[in-house]
Amino acid sequence: MKPPCMVVVQHILPALRLEITRELVEKYGIKRSDAAAKMGVTPAAVTQYLSRARGGSATTLVEGSGRVMELVDEISADIARGESALDVLLLKLCRACAVARSEGLICQLHKDSMPGLSDVKGCSCALNIA
Repeated sequence: MKPPCMVVVQHILPALRLEITRELVEKYGIKRSDAAAKMGVTPAAVTQYLSRARGGSATTLVEGSGRVMELVDEISADIARGESALDVLLLKLCRACAVARSEGLICQLHKDSMPGLSDVKGCSCALNIA
């Protein structure tokens, strides 16, 4: 059994990191090594995010959500300016995941990973958690 949380960890979080990394490097002009340090990941991870080797599986879903992308923009701006404490950034990242779940963004990913869910009507992933 694979709960929705596992799908979030495997697909949504990497896609969020990809988008945040992309904004830090492309929008704010932060060097890849500095973006890696600010995000607490390795420079290799930054390269993988930017090439979509990591996070690419759910990027289209994340990019398709205005609410999630607003949070990505907010997180990226906060990181670039160094304006928010780590706990605040983590709360915003958790909120982005909650919004992704509430909008049902992970439902198809979840059903793909657990074919037994394909007959389920509606979406149990989109619990009212946001």
